[in-house]
Amino acid sequence: MWLLVDTKARKIEVKKGPFTIETLDHIAIGRGGAGTKMHRGDNITPHGEYRIGWIGEKSSFKRFLGLTYPSVEDAKNALAKRIIDYPTYDRIVYAHMNHQIPPQNTPLGGQIGIHGLGSADASIHKLFDWTHGCIALTNSQIDHLSQLVDTGTLVKIK
Repeated sequence: MWLLVDTKARKIEVKKGPFTIETLDHIAIGRGGAGTKMHRGDNITPHGEYRIGWIGEKSSFKRFLGLTYPSVEDAKNALAKRIIDYPTYDRIVYAHMNHQIPPQNTPLGGQIGIHGLGSADASIHKLFDWTHGCIALTNSQIDHLSQLVDTGTLVKIK
């Protein structure tokens, strides 16, 4: 089981191998759109391959499926652009090599995940992209999705 997040079509496909077994529509993404996340606070939902690193059951957004952002690829790009230094790059790579959650406090930002609305207004969710870079679902969607995934689940964001 793995997840394909299609930021253009605003949906998450739950996949088993190459087959889509379920689709969650009407997702919201970062206010800055989706693409290459350059720094903390840019409100961009990052494109790339991640895993669910942790599941927060007591989130202000109902549930939080934390992703292993930044990836090694994100770190390589940031190092080449001098957004991060070599020690930061090494910490990110080391975490991934040891199947740990990468540092969440680098200039690239962190705490990127898939979450619900919590007590937020559901009508706003339908009108515009409102997150700081995360992928948002309705509370019922995040409840359902969290039953299908676990830590280690692959998440591809395009």
